[in-house]
Amino acid sequence: MYRATIIDFEQGCKCLEAGVSELKRILEEETSETRIDPKQYLELYTTIYNMCIQKHPHDHSQRLYNKYHDIVEHYAKKTVLPCVQQKHDEYLLRELSRRWDHYKVFVKWLSHFFNYLERFFIPQRNYPSLLEVAMKSFRNRVYLEVQVNAKDVVIALIDKEREGAQIDMELLKNVLDIFVQSGMGTIERYKEDFEMFLLEETESYYARKASRWIQECSCPEYMIKSEESLKKEKERVTHYLHSSTESKLVEIVQDILLVSVAKHLLEKEHSGCSALLRDDKTDDLSRMYRLYHPIPKGLEPVADAFRIYVAREGNALIKQAQDAAANGSLVEAQVLVGKIIDLHEKYMVYVMDCFKNHTLFHKALKEAFEVFCNKKVAGSSSAELVANFCDSLFKKSGNDKLSDEAMEATIDNVVKLLDYISDKDIFSEFYRKKLARRLLFDHHKVNKEHETSMITKLKRQQGGQYTSKMEGMVTDMQLAKEFQKGFKGSLTAKPGGIDLAVTVLNTGFWPSYKTSTDLNLPREMVECVEAFKSYYGTKTNQRKLRWLYSHGTCHVIGSFDPKPIELVLSTYQAVVLCLFNNTERLTYQEIIEQLNLSHEDLVRVLLSLSCAKYRILNKEPASKSISTTDVFEFNSKFTSTMRRIKVSIPPPPIDERKKVVEDVDQDRRYAIDACIVRIMKSRKVLPHQQLVSQCVEQLSRMFKPDIKMIKKRIEDLITRDYLKRDAKNHHIFNYVA
Repeated sequence: MYRATIIDFEQGCKCLEAGVSELKRILEEETSETRIDPKQYLELYTTIYNMCIQKHPHDHSQRLYNKYHDIVEHYAKKTVLPCVQQKHDEYLLRELSRRWDHYKVFVKWLSHFFNYLERFFIPQRNYPSLLEVAMKSFRNRVYLEVQVNAKDVVIALIDKEREGAQIDMELLKNVLDIFVQSGMGTIERYKEDFEMFLLEETESYYARKASRWIQECSCPEYMIKSEESLKKEKERVTHYLHSSTESKLVEIVQDILLVSVAKHLLEKEHSGCSALLRDDKTDDLSRMYRLYHPIPKGLEPVADAFRIYVAREGNALIKQAQDAAANGSLVEAQVLVGKIIDLHEKYMVYVMDCFKNHTLFHKALKEAFEVFCNKKVAGSSSAELVANFCDSLFKKSGNDKLSDEAMEATIDNVVKLLDYISDKDIFSEFYRKKLARRLLFDHHKVNKEHETSMITKLKRQQGGQYTSKMEGMVTDMQLAKEFQKGFKGSLTAKPGGIDLAVTVLNTGFWPSYKTSTDLNLPREMVECVEAFKSYYGTKTNQRKLRWLYSHGTCHVIGSFDPKPIELVLSTYQAVVLCLFNNTERLTYQEIIEQLNLSHEDLVRVLLSLSCAKYRILNKEPASKSISTTDVFEFNSKFTSTMRRIKVSIPPPPIDERKKVVEDVDQDRRYAIDACIVRIMKSRKVLPHQQLVSQCVEQLSRMFKPDIKMIKKRIEDLITRDYLKRDAKNHHIFNYVA
């Protein structure tokens, strides 16, 4: 019968120690391939295996586990540590790296020898693995003894690399791997024993660099150095530092090189943000954005510098226009608004390209333009100037001086500009009045597509209520053409022998005009009016016609002795000249009695006919002003080189700006009333301060409401029983249902 030979512990240890000695010898020789003789390996493995599977009391598993610990402890303490401690500086790192590699190979082969323990004994006892035991021994016997010196050398080498020297990156990677592995599954040792000191040194290093660079370098040069430093630090992480270090390292570099000097850097006199914007240094501005964008709130000082510079540029344009106005020069809206649009286009390109369309820079641009776009120039608000600009623009477009593409681009810019103007309701009123003039008096020059495009874009930005009257005016003109066509088709003959064209306007859409129903018209004109009234009555009986003779135009043939001339006149001018069909001379009193015109209107008409460029009437005495005692006579000898002439009439002495402001103030009162009632109807009960703030918030899209006016409107609504004060607290309002 076969009986297995019992291996006692001392006998097995002799075999094991012989194998360990051979392994040490091979490692010291540093051959290209660390291999143990297969026969010896098999003998070692079998010996340990048999020692573990023997029956109690000959099972030596526990003692072998302890023996493994003693072997790695002895190797770490007696072989690895003395060799490393003999070296200094970079040689220390090289020896540490070499011995670390040896130790890993040593442990790997031991794990093969003690494989049975790893597979069966250790899991049964829930002991630390062989690798854990080996790593713990290395940490306690080697790492803790040399880590301080190793850390100092590594940091010194990193500083050398920062100064441009070449270093062995693979060596550093291997050494820092020891710091990581010594954490036994965590990176706490790496963080506490190395990273913390590296970050401190990094902060100190870049603080020295920043203090020198900020004095010696221009803003672009400083940013180039900072960008290169950040790039290099990220490369260090890639090459040999642990990946968790990157965010901390980058944060320190950003804080020292960028955040701490941001104000000084951006405000550098000849190369700061203002200088970069002034000199169109788009590459440097893009670099500035790239550097500060990753930093929390890092772009705020850049955006603030951008806002200040743009506001300064805009204020300079306004100041230039104000100075010109103070010196007696006429402020041309076309020029000033055109310059502001060019300024906006220029800096919008910066926002889109250099600052990557970032919302912070859109906000900065908006705030900058709001500063100077709401300043008055020679008594004219920006809203009025933009409306005048639009009027000139659309008159040009009617003459086809601008291409459709250029026109659309300009319209887009005007609508964008309007977003910065606080008094949008004033712009609306001025624009509406000028639109009315274009539609009524320059309709042959109006480009319908451009006018409609402007209204559509305004509607998209400000809402349908903002453009409802403008849309109604354009619609009225379209309907008027169709109505005129129907009227002409209904006539069998010309009423009074006159070609009559009537434009019917809805009162709610158009600016308020002075009606002149008491004007005494010539018989022929009366027949025309009656004919149209009759036709209009067949179409609707729900509406009443009010005639605006002051806005009418007449084409009259003047029978002068030299030759007949077609005169383009206002209705008032035409009815005055028609009086001279029956008589040669008329006094001022006779004219005013026959026509029933107001004194102001008649003076303007007679000035245009007897004292202006075309003297169709002779006046006695021949002065340049009109008196109630003047006598007028038809100038039969009048002539002109042209077959048709337009006789202009001076506008009535009305302060249009004042009238618009008064109309807008009235509309604002209605808007505030409606807003207060709408808020209170929704909330029922509200304190005074909240009501005012909500009212300001809702109305600010259209205009900047005056707090005093809001308080007055609240009081007025209380007297009209829309609101009432709370009985216990007078600062609280209740809605009256």
